[in-house]
Amino acid sequence: MGCSRWVCLVFVLHLFYQGLVASNGFSDIPRELLDFAKKSEVFDWMVGVRRKIHENPELGYEEFETSKLIRAELDKMGVKYKYPVAVTGVLGFIGTGEPPFVAIRADMDALPIQELVEWQHKSKIPGKMHGCGHDAHVTMLLGAAKILQEHREELKGTVVLVFQPAEEGGGGAKKILEEGVLDNVKAIFGLHVEPHLSIGKVASRSGPLLAGSGFFEATISGKGGHAAIPQHSIDPILAASNVIVSLQHLVSREADPLDSQAYFPASNLFICFSLGFPSIVVTVAKFQGGGAFNVIPDSVTIGGTFRAFSKESFMKLKQRIREVIKGQAAVQRCSATIDFLDKDKPFFPATVNAEALHDYFRIVARDMLGIDNVNNMNPLMGSEDFSFYQEVMPGYFFFLGMQNETLAKLESVHSPYFQVNEDILPYGAALHASLALRYLLEFQPKVSLPEQNHHDEL
Repeated sequence: MGCSRWVCLVFVLHLFYQGLVASNGFSDIPRELLDFAKKSEVFDWMVGVRRKIHENPELGYEEFETSKLIRAELDKMGVKYKYPVAVTGVLGFIGTGEPPFVAIRADMDALPIQELVEWQHKSKIPGKMHGCGHDAHVTMLLGAAKILQEHREELKGTVVLVFQPAEEGGGGAKKILEEGVLDNVKAIFGLHVEPHLSIGKVASRSGPLLAGSGFFEATISGKGGHAAIPQHSIDPILAASNVIVSLQHLVSREADPLDSQAYFPASNLFICFSLGFPSIVVTVAKFQGGGAFNVIPDSVTIGGTFRAFSKESFMKLKQRIREVIKGQAAVQRCSATIDFLDKDKPFFPATVNAEALHDYFRIVARDMLGIDNVNNMNPLMGSEDFSFYQEVMPGYFFFLGMQNETLAKLESVHSPYFQVNEDILPYGAALHASLALRYLLEFQPKVSLPEQNHHDEL
């Protein structure tokens, strides 16, 4: 009974806090900002910006034209900015120019994919495509800039607009932090489009949201020869095959099956069950070796990704990957070299949302979208370099639905058939702006978050 009473008390206090925030005059802000973002002139402008970016995709640290477009739009708004940051990144500033500082972030880079969607604004760059929605992310942050610039006199501090390069494996967030340009930011918010969630809905959670991730590449060397006399060769393909099977055993036989989540996209909901699926992943997605049907090659190269939700599990998994590759190669009389590619593709930490920001996000999203459209979700095995920000400051990351149930089903991110439902643009812009504006107006002075280094300027 005692435990039940405490649960009830916490629940009542939670409802009281939500009601207090809703009654303080700020609850109308998100809906008003969404109405502004839906104005035809604002929406049409965002659509035009997004299509320009989509036509000219650029890979990580190559986003020079994208950056140029961002700066041109900020110039038109009269928004001050710093450039370059982390090679191609841009930091915009709206408000007083003084503390407190709160940041909202968008990633700018595209993917090395050939777009297979035939439409008027298809990628003009062969082999490159905005197949993950970053063109929409940039556009929504620019939309938030337009909204906030209209309300700059109301800001009790400064909103930092983070246009970040190289999220797709390049660790652009890490490079931005290393330059020290966000040292005094009190909190940061980020979003990602979600094709399996209905438009007008959002989903996230407190605590671990996305896994930490790393990459590996291994070359397994043997002795080549004719396929008709394999006894005179040392077959690296056989060795590599055994390596791949053994790597899967790390998941099925070494991970704790009680520490688990499984994710299933179902129409407009995130449905998560605990079914004994381990909370680590090892995927071999690259296998290269040989060029003839009757020749055993000298070597084979395999590569892939590994993921886990805790740093301890991640480092243990890394060590076991090294041991398995070398050990299984040796069993087949081969040798192996392993590269974890961390110089060009830094390890991503797990994406962990601050609990206080989760409660705050739900309040803002509820006021804009209605509580029925604010979904809790279990962790996913995907990764995001937004996690680097969360290692040094409170951060919150969420998913923004864009599926229209009356239209064709959208393809998943990283598909050559991926498309963005442009009706999402006002929602993302208004959520970005609302989270930043209300944070400075009401949340930041009231809620104590972990202390950061304090300066008089950013």
